[in-house]
Amino acid sequence: MMLPAAAVFHFPWEISSGAVQEGDSVRTFGRLVSYEPEESRATLSAQHASKEHHVVIHTMFVEPFDAIIGAQYIILGEIENTESVGSVVRARVLNCVDGVNIALLQKAINEQRSFFEERKCKQNEAANKT
Repeated sequence: MMLPAAAVFHFPWEISSGAVQEGDSVRTFGRLVSYEPEESRATLSAQHASKEHHVVIHTMFVEPFDAIIGAQYIILGEIENTESVGSVVRARVLNCVDGVNIALLQKAINEQRSFFEERKCKQNEAANKT
């Protein structure tokens, strides 16, 4: 039996643009801007290239949850496409990480991506030599 792939970090603007496929496990982050407990829905925002990007989070699996509007959160969940709002993250884990340095987090995500890409290229080269 195969385990599912580990959740990959995606920036909020990648999720809001629809660049992530339905069913993918993802990790993302953002500032909590709204929470509607009766709808089990929260909205996170993140700034990128002078534009505000929003990600809708389905919170049913992490409730009850103590929403702190304006705080930073990291989310682990799956992408689900809906007609009303587009891509939604069905949260499995929702952690408040207020005080985290977002610029440093973004740099770490980019470094991790570079590392995995480099490792993948080396594995492909090794496979081609055999």
